[in-house]
Amino acid sequence: MGRFRSALYDLDPARLPVQLESLFAADALIQLGHPLGSVIGPSALYEQVYAPLIQAIPDLERRDYIVMAGPDEGENWVACAGYYSGVFEQPWLDIPATRHLVTMRYCEFFEVQDERIVSMHALWDIPEVMMQAQAWPMTPSLGCDIHVPGPATQDGIISGTRDAAHAAASFRLVNEMIEGLGRYAEGGAEAMQLERYWHPKMNWYGPAGIGSNRRVTGFRNWHQIPFLAGLPDRGSIKEKPHRQCYFAEGDYVAFCGFNAMHMTVSGDGWLGIAPGGQQITMTSLDFWRCENGGIRENWVLVDLLDVYRQLGVDVLARMREFTVDRQQNPPPL
Repeated sequence: MGRFRSALYDLDPARLPVQLESLFAADALIQLGHPLGSVIGPSALYEQVYAPLIQAIPDLERRDYIVMAGPDEGENWVACAGYYSGVFEQPWLDIPATRHLVTMRYCEFFEVQDERIVSMHALWDIPEVMMQAQAWPMTPSLGCDIHVPGPATQDGIISGTRDAAHAAASFRLVNEMIEGLGRYAEGGAEAMQLERYWHPKMNWYGPAGIGSNRRVTGFRNWHQIPFLAGLPDRGSIKEKPHRQCYFAEGDYVAFCGFNAMHMTVSGDGWLGIAPGGQQITMTSLDFWRCENGGIRENWVLVDLLDVYRQLGVDVLARMREFTVDRQQNPPPL
């Protein structure tokens, strides 16, 4: 994975296709969020995913702040979180160019066999780019939309010998917290006992469109209560294939689940969309950092564009209407 990270940090568009060919299996499944979708193999990954992004951001640079590895049911996984950055010179996905520095968070998971990447499952925070371009056409975030930082302890890029006991303790803490979330149906927010698992100064870094929060009170007020009010029957699937991987290393725990949550839009609705009883699934990729027996930081990306798609809302089409005057007239560089 070091070669992949280096290739995208000091990115050379002329060399990248060959580098990807040497890193990925020819039949590797690459699964991305809406509207990027899924492709097979490194050539398609370059031509359909990276090449358009590089055309829009010619000095594209990838920066990791979490890199961790571990096993899950006999599979070997590497998980990374960070952000892509560069000058947004040309439109991308019809998002109007700003000609300024832009950042886009990612959570990326890689299954590795015989030193080749055999699958990649990733979310890029496309709404974050839309917001920086002043082109987000949907409801504002309840939380704060910030440039999300890396770990406060600056130890997210993990190397050295794996400590199985340490990883198991972190996994157990996060898993017990997740099991507690499932007790909401039995006794509401109090039954989840969030204070038992989360650090008093926790930070929850949500995706653009939901926003980030601090402390359990902030998490409840600006994400959890609206989420549960609009999607009260939400549940998760921990079994494959919906769950790609779930593992820990050191203080960190990672979860990758495509369409691993299921729910019905009811109650008073969510994201400003009126409830219509629509049944939807949700893709969520998470990283947690544990500290002194509590979860202190949680980086989360959700495929919001796919949520809107399932509800019959084409966010990108609405964005094009919202920015029709800027589509072909970017500001001077």
